[in-house]
Amino acid sequence: MEQRTEAAAPVASAAHSSRNWSEPLAFVIMVALLAIAPKAIYPMFIMQALCFALFACAFNLLIGYVGLLSFGHALYFGWASYLAAHSAKVWGFPPELAVLTGTLTACLLGIVAGALAIRRQGIYFAMITLALAQMMFFFALQAKFTGGEDGIQAVPRGKLFGSIDLADPTNMYITTVAVFLFGFLLIYRIIHSPFGEVLKGIRENEARAISLGYKTDRYKLMAFVLSATLAGLAGSTKAIVLQIASLTDVDWPMSGEVVLMALVGGLGTVFGPVAGAFIVVAMQNYLAQVGQWVTVIQGVIFVVCVLAFRRGVIGEIAHYLKIKL
Repeated sequence: MEQRTEAAAPVASAAHSSRNWSEPLAFVIMVALLAIAPKAIYPMFIMQALCFALFACAFNLLIGYVGLLSFGHALYFGWASYLAAHSAKVWGFPPELAVLTGTLTACLLGIVAGALAIRRQGIYFAMITLALAQMMFFFALQAKFTGGEDGIQAVPRGKLFGSIDLADPTNMYITTVAVFLFGFLLIYRIIHSPFGEVLKGIRENEARAISLGYKTDRYKLMAFVLSATLAGLAGSTKAIVLQIASLTDVDWPMSGEVVLMALVGGLGTVFGPVAGAFIVVAMQNYLAQVGQWVTVIQGVIFVVCVLAFRRGVIGEIAHYLKIKL
């Protein structure tokens, strides 16, 4: 028995070591791919996908690590996009202040929505978030500064810190990658911090966490606000990158799309939402010529992915290789 234990120890140690190295290695590969990708792929597509990847990662922080399903995350993404676009075009803010304005708006909306929704669980929580998002959607439709159905168009990119001209595609690409990596690493740090461990404990068994003395509502509210804020960062960046903020960003289908991205990539994985976002955005771009059938094709692909890859694409790869991604 002792010999078996001694023989199993190096194997377990090797497996643990490989898991420790898998995420940093995957991150290095991701950064390398982002560095060489513009030479083979249209940079605007990559920048758009990165904005949605950060949005999906923010959503995954809430559902994958806290277990809270929000059907209204378009509220923070869309309104941050509106405020960033309005502050850049009308108020003349430089891009960094415009993005900061949109992000802070999402943070404030997250505090209000979270305080109302966090007291409920399950489908009731999801329905409250959806109701709040739809209320703000109709407000966006009627408000003058949002431009109604036309949205805010021709948003100036401006000069970052007064010197870096974002009208240059290379500068815009580097800035977008930097914003995405900042948000991605922040989420990674949150997940692997003591705070993140408490969130995972709440997800697994909230009653046990309460019995251990944790104020679970406070932890869930903090996670909700962090998720909303990072979704706002993604929306603000998207407004500067695509130079437009529209009703599409704040409508309920956008909340559905981010759920799709997280599910296809893999819930509760660090890199899953990134892969899911690239897959969904690629489908939207390259299947656009099909016309109205795009939604049907997306639905079929979604059903196939859920049935064939129950853990998501990245989740299945990690499970097969027995590593952590």
